[in-house]
Amino acid sequence: MDTVVLAAALRLTMGRTVRRLRQAHAVGDVTLSGVSVLARLARTGPDSPGSLAESERVRPQAMASTLAGLEQRGLVSRTPDTADGRRAIVSITDEGRTMLEQRRSESVGRLAHALDEFTPQERQALQDVLPLLDRLAERL
Repeated sequence: MDTVVLAAALRLTMGRTVRRLRQAHAVGDVTLSGVSVLARLARTGPDSPGSLAESERVRPQAMASTLAGLEQRGLVSRTPDTADGRRAIVSITDEGRTMLEQRRSESVGRLAHALDEFTPQERQALQDVLPLLDRLAERL
């Protein structure tokens, strides 16, 4: 199998899926990068902006902009790092958790509705490929 052909097909399919899920959210809603940061903070706990930038593979300036928007909306909070007062630690707020859960519920609902049209075997095939897709995402 040609890996370049596979890579192109994956990029196209995954891009279409993400775009369609994004289209369901209102203009002015939290950006995809903001949602990704909130999900990371919810999953792994408080972290520094520098570490978040590294984990999300974005420049520190881009992360600063994302965090500023999230903080302005009350979705994250910053506190001084007890080990190094020059550094800040970012945490997800209760409002951030609520927004993240609502957004996930909307997206999951859309996906579940679409998956209802798939056969049980097709749904199982998608389930089986998830670990591979997750591994692929981690290597990008």
